[in-house]
Order: sequence, then C-alpha cells, then structure tokens
Amino acid sequence: MMEEIRGILIEGFNPTKIEEETYDKDWKEIYSAFQNKLILQGTVTGIETLQNKVCAIVQFGHIRGVIPIDFSGVEDIRQLRKLTGQDVVFKVVSYDREGETFVASRKDALEHMAGLTWNRLEEGAVIIAVVREVTPIEVRADIGGIMVKIPIEEVDYGWIDDLEEKVKVGDHLHVKVVELDKENKKVKVSAKQAKKNPWPECTKRYQERGEYVGKVSGVREYGVFVNLEPNVDALCPHPRYQNVKKGDKVLMRVLHVDPKKEQIRGRIVRII
Repeated sequence: MMEEIRGILIEGFNPTKIEEETYDKDWKEIYSAFQNKLILQGTVTGIETLQNKVCAIVQFGHIRGVIPIDFSGVEDIRQLRKLTGQDVVFKVVSYDREGETFVASRKDALEHMAGLTWNRLEEGAVIIAVVREVTPIEVRADIGGIMVKIPIEEVDYGWIDDLEEKVKVGDHLHVKVVELDKENKKVKVSAKQAKKNPWPECTKRYQERGEYVGKVSGVREYGVFVNLEPNVDALCPHPRYQNVKKGDKVLMRVLHVDPKKEQIRGRIVRII
C-alpha cells in the first residue's frame, strides 16, 4: 500500500478541505441499521451451507453478510436460488466486526415494509411494482413487501406471444390496484389498467373491408395474430396456401371490428 506523504508546503493549502476518512462508511451503516432497526438493501451473490444451515450470501458495500434460509422469506432452496443476482432488502440481526460479517433477515424487512404498504394502499391507486419472477402465464412482483401475481391478460393490451420475452426480472412496472381487501390481506393489481387503453380510439383507423400492413405477432393452432399498431392485434385464420411465422410482414383485410370486445377479425391476403 502506498503511504501518503505529509508535511509538503502548498500554496493555497487549506487543511479543512481534506476529507479525513476516520471510519468505515459501510460498517457505520450496518451499525446504524442494527441500532435503529433500519432496512438496508444488498445483492445476493451466492448460496452457502454454514453451520449445517443453507444461507444466502448478501453483499453490502465491501461487507459480506449471510441470510439463513429461515430468515429469507422463501420456503426452499429452489426459491432461494431465484434470489441470486437480485437486490434484496434486509434487517441486520447480528454482526461480527472482527469476522467482517453480519447476519440479516429479509423476512423481517419484508414484514416491516408490508405493514407500511397495507396502511397506504388504496383501491384505484397506481404504484410501482418490481418484477421478481416471470412465467409463461403470469408475472410475480413486489409492491413494497407484498408479492402480487399479474396474469398475462393483465400485463398489457394486445396479444402477448411470449411473456418471458416481454417482461424481465427487475423491470419496474406501473400497476393499478383493482381489488383491495385489507382485512384479509388480499390485493389484485393490473399493469394493463395503469396504461392508456388504445380502444376504442384505434377503431377510427381501421374500417371493415380495408386492407392494412401489419406484422405477425404470434401463431397458434386456432389462428394467426397480426399486430397493426402498439397493443392492437387482429386475429386471422391461417392462410390457405402459405405458412406464416412470427415477424412476417403481411397485408391484412379487416373483416370485423368490435369495440366492445376490443377485437379485430381479419384475413391475411398477402405476405410482403
């Protein structure tokens, strides 16, 4: 380590302008969080077995902490693995300054946050949700210590061919509280309803028997989805003589527009 040279005379030198680091800032935050029961956030960097107990390893600044699985807020090792690489909240349970480590509880932090969130939630409110998991049929997200499920049909308007392609872990979504039961701790949210609905305004741009250029946004057994504009898709039968695939540009004839059901039916007349 290089040693700082002291005692050199410099014109304009003012000793009060030198910021002396007399303490470790990361450890100061750990001590403060422990003393005041504050919530901190760190990154889960791995999983280890310590004293016969599976633990998540969490990094806070340069300090290594451990979250035992029974303090993690998840039920098993499979769920614990899903936290790796993610930022998680925690409360400091104990610390070992000489060993340069601390023990933390994500479960306590989530319960604290959830209590605050339940007090503030209101039906119709729009809040931020952080995506924690994505499956083919739904998104699981955190709205302040409360995990919510957003089914694929409530993620966005229009056809979603691959939810895991559209939404990623860590994404921040605006969601609207559509149902709220504080007494039984139940809440439903919708990302779609927090956005502007393209219907019925989009119907002004498409008339029956008109033909419009679109892009194939999905192919299913029962038909082909054609995207006409953001969040507006038409359902067409499979072309008789040609196969289409996702991404193909096509010319589509509009057969029927139903503003109430928010549906457009059409027929592919040409692959461009």
